[in-house]
Amino acid sequence: MSGTLELHGLSRRFGAVAALDDVSLAIPQGQMVGIIGRSGAGKSTLLRLLNRMAEPSAGAIRFGGQEVTALRGQALRDWRTGCAMIFQQFNLVQRLDVLSNVLVGRLNHRRGVLARMDALLGRFTAEERAMALEALERFDLLPTALQRAETLSGGQQQRVAICRALMQQPRLILADEPIASLDPQNARTVMDALRAVNRQDGITVLVNLHHLDTAREYCGRIIGMSAGRVVFDGPPEALTEARIAQVYGAAAPRAPLEPEPAAVPAGLAPNWSVA
Repeated sequence: MSGTLELHGLSRRFGAVAALDDVSLAIPQGQMVGIIGRSGAGKSTLLRLLNRMAEPSAGAIRFGGQEVTALRGQALRDWRTGCAMIFQQFNLVQRLDVLSNVLVGRLNHRRGVLARMDALLGRFTAEERAMALEALERFDLLPTALQRAETLSGGQQQRVAICRALMQQPRLILADEPIASLDPQNARTVMDALRAVNRQDGITVLVNLHHLDTAREYCGRIIGMSAGRVVFDGPPEALTEARIAQVYGAAAPRAPLEPEPAAVPAGLAPNWSVA
């Protein structure tokens, strides 16, 4: 199913505190959307509600005419399969090999207890294994297929998580701070992978980002959040300094895609003066 993701008055409250406050959005199929804001702005809560990992206090989610907030049982499991999550900490089984971690993405496609038990025991079909190997090759990870996940770098592990998400054959990918714990080079590699999935596969990607420059470079649409509310929604070029101040309340965090210049201690700085 393809279609527009619609949010209508979506809210999530914890007592008197509104983690998400009356959010309404329409996101057409195939967009890559960067969600920015300070810690606690409501970015992660929004993605958790979309995947139904948490329940809204009010409002509705619709996708392609389907009432997502009303789904239960197998229909809800099917929604989560088609709405893949990518997490900051990768959520891989570290002691399993890379190929097995990617194949986990097929579990929800199995129907019946015996079929799921087969998958848990590693009994995947030749077609599923071929799909997993193709995904690993696509993101330059094929040589690592039989390595344990714990032997990989952070950037490699996050790309394995993207491969696992693709094995779900999703309509949406929700990435929650996927580069927050990565160095600049790995951060760029992961963002390149997400952009490739969006452009080549036509999959809608919503990605929470802490750094404005990254969102501007990779996303055609940016949603800025503050105190649980959407305070900006538009293209990167419309983010003026005044609007950035609305989102962050101060200077925007610098992007992690380029390394910070190393500071030189005063005593070690060269003296270029000529006598």
